[in-house]
Amino acid sequence: MEASAPDIVRLFPTFVWRRLLERECYEPLDRELMAYVDTLICSGSGIRTGAAWQSGHQQHKRPEFSELIAHIGRAARDVLTFLKVADAPFHVTGCWVNVLDPGGTHAMHSHPNNFLSGVYYVRSQAGADTINFHDPRPQTTVIRPPVTELTAYNTDQVVLPVSEGTLLLFPAWLPHSVSANTSAQARVSVSFNIMFADYDTTMSPPLW
Repeated sequence: MEASAPDIVRLFPTFVWRRLLERECYEPLDRELMAYVDTLICSGSGIRTGAAWQSGHQQHKRPEFSELIAHIGRAARDVLTFLKVADAPFHVTGCWVNVLDPGGTHAMHSHPNNFLSGVYYVRSQAGADTINFHDPRPQTTVIRPPVTELTAYNTDQVVLPVSEGTLLLFPAWLPHSVSANTSAQARVSVSFNIMFADYDTTMSPPLW
């Protein structure tokens, strides 16, 4: 007897939550953010390393970021609802601006001690319009047979296209990186982290 068609069971999926703000929403928001970023850079604040510049990590406390933080808060609540997480207070623990000039890159990393991380794209053009997500399972590199085609089941990296007005959220432990900016203009994004409020008292007691 022939066997039935195989049933592929997906176990422990990893998600990236993506939302594109409407143009009438993100264009004025981006203009305000860029005006503030220009002020920061001209003032000499932040840290420059080669072709990369990064602001301080407390930008979510600035009035210029209030509208973006509101979007982030709604997006985070949607993610927690999707994950069936009980209604629990959370807050942004850090928020900073990244500017990658032509040639600038961002090495693979993750964001420890947070539940969610994310990024919002203020300036993103062809040649500077992707983010790379890497397989978080290091044991998959032990045996790497050659494949005839890369798919979601055998790749160790997913390149996700982005555009201005794109808002991404993902697990803070998920490794990610940014390839070299091959455009002639700077790529500007806002990164952030989210954690549950009062986690040690409200959510950390044993589950058994």
